[in-house]
Amino acid sequence: MPVNRRSFLKASGLTLLPAVLPAMPSLANLSNNRLSPPNEPIVKFFGDGEFYDGLPYLDQLQMANKIQPLTVDRYGSGGAVQELEKKFEGITGKGKAIYMPSGTMANQFAIAALSGENTKVFVQDTSHVYRDEADAAQSIFNKRLMALAKNETFFTADQLQNAIENLDNEEVFKSGIGCVSIENPVRRSEGRTIPIDEIKKISEYCRSKNIKLHLDGARLHMASAWSGISIKEYSSYFDTVYISLYKYLGASGGAILCGDKSLIEKMPHMIKIHGGNMFGNWLNAAMASYKLEGIEERLQQAIKRSKEIFDSLNQIPGMKVAALDGGTNIYAIKFPAGLQGQKFGERLNNYFIRMPRPDANGAAKISVNETLLYRDPKYIVDAIKDSLSKAK
Repeated sequence: MPVNRRSFLKASGLTLLPAVLPAMPSLANLSNNRLSPPNEPIVKFFGDGEFYDGLPYLDQLQMANKIQPLTVDRYGSGGAVQELEKKFEGITGKGKAIYMPSGTMANQFAIAALSGENTKVFVQDTSHVYRDEADAAQSIFNKRLMALAKNETFFTADQLQNAIENLDNEEVFKSGIGCVSIENPVRRSEGRTIPIDEIKKISEYCRSKNIKLHLDGARLHMASAWSGISIKEYSSYFDTVYISLYKYLGASGGAILCGDKSLIEKMPHMIKIHGGNMFGNWLNAAMASYKLEGIEERLQQAIKRSKEIFDSLNQIPGMKVAALDGGTNIYAIKFPAGLQGQKFGERLNNYFIRMPRPDANGAAKISVNETLLYRDPKYIVDAIKDSLSKAK
């Protein structure tokens, strides 16, 4: 039974009306299931997870409330926010976690706090910190980003060591090395990951030099699911780690930053002075907390299902789906020659399946996410076959 915003807010914290959604047989065998499809489930071969807009978002919160009554925070303290922070402390193995309004804020605050008065921060050239955060490190926090490995997914421990050791030869005045920031997986490199052996080497070198390490792990669950390396192990090589709440956890925004208690306890003041101290954050925190339960299992199920689907698609003449080297949930797809992309997409839409259309060379990138669990593999493959046949 749908509800409007006013009736939802009136009922929040009390008994919420049940959300009546169609039963999905393909989801029945998942324990701790938090993959709740919208009224007409759509398989989306793009993005990292399901997004809920408008009333469907409220429907999800109603379902969460039925399992455990939702509780509100006040300026980031208590309620669903505190519950979520405790969960991430366990997931990452760090001493303390804190809710942040955005991933950019989480990255920038961590880098600033880890660096102290030192100004030089080493980053990947392709990282979000370097390319997509509007020079916040330089303009607000007086940090100088030192980009390594031009247009590459990652820099090696040797490259980092050489860059640091050559500083004395290249610069007259010493301003000090603040920290090293690493993004994993790297979205600008189509979700590719950094080899764990290289992360270990970088971490060992930095710790030998007392250089702090920050992990931009916005999509860290993707790296973990495809590599088999736990979130806790990834986090253990870094002093701080940020994880997004909306990439694949259903929230409409927000982030979590984890690290040592002494460092994270500095964050509420930084949030306040930078205008991020919001009266209520529980709508995002409650959604993310709800979707966290069973996320690892659901991603493994999605990977298993994608293999079955892709194996069948690779039997179609002229079609090829292949994993990227060092990749996670993004795959390269090649369509049969002569395909009319728009017609293919329109036909596929009739089956409630969305897939990026091929470019002029018949190629595209597609993503694996939890929405693959909405439909049986045979249904998906048959729908694609039919759409291909009608779009020649």
